[in-house]
Amino acid sequence: MRNVEVAGGVLEYDEVGTGPPVVLLHGLLMDHTVWDRVLPLLPEGFRYVRPVLPLGSHRRPMRPDADLTMRGQVALVADFLDALDLRDVTLVHSDWGGSLFLTAYGRDQRVARQVILPCEAFDNFPPGLPGKLLTLVVRIPGGLQLAARQLRVAPLRRLPMLFGRMARRPVPDALVRRWTEPVLRDPAVRRDLLAYGRGPFDRRELVRATEELRRFQGESLVLWSPDNRVMPPEHGRRLAELLPAGRYAEVPGAYVLSMLDEPETVAREIGRFLQG
Repeated sequence: MRNVEVAGGVLEYDEVGTGPPVVLLHGLLMDHTVWDRVLPLLPEGFRYVRPVLPLGSHRRPMRPDADLTMRGQVALVADFLDALDLRDVTLVHSDWGGSLFLTAYGRDQRVARQVILPCEAFDNFPPGLPGKLLTLVVRIPGGLQLAARQLRVAPLRRLPMLFGRMARRPVPDALVRRWTEPVLRDPAVRRDLLAYGRGPFDRRELVRATEELRRFQGESLVLWSPDNRVMPPEHGRRLAELLPAGRYAEVPGAYVLSMLDEPETVAREIGRFLQG
């Protein structure tokens, strides 16, 4: 793993390959390894960069005074692109939808194209049963640790409010243990995730910020999973219609984490988009 310093602290990231940059993002209580099954299947000739965002599975806590609300997290993504001086980026969104707001916040100058997998959008913040559970546990003392320990128990992990509606296929124990270790071990990581989870979520502002994507002129692929029940299927088509150069494709049989459920399909569609 490599390190880069941004205003809020130090971000870890992984990168492979050379060529135009493709930045692959992840969601809450996950890290860059969510893309491990897809990465070897993507076409050569690109620089694949996978940052670890401070969303609960990061091993480098942010500074205590870092802004880790929704707006602050979006700024961290933009600061990361700035710090590595990445240009003409293809930005790939998954699960966490905050980075869709780069356009609304005037921070998308380095983004040339976008790939949008099932993620939060419009007023779906926090999303579905898993999102509702998060809003509850961040307000209960010890709630994050309890939820993380439940994720480590395979039968509990399959419950709808945990990963049961996030992935159709069982998420491997080793992956979940990796994702939950930081939040169980490090109080500063818990502090970072609490700062996000307890932040303001104004639905009208979230809808407005999503709809600002109509100003993004780069090519965009909305690669949605219509069988998932956390990110509404209609949001995928709505995003594709909103984006001036957007097109829509589907990953049948997958839930939110389509890169785990159907890595070959996800890699094929992203590869076609990159090389098209």
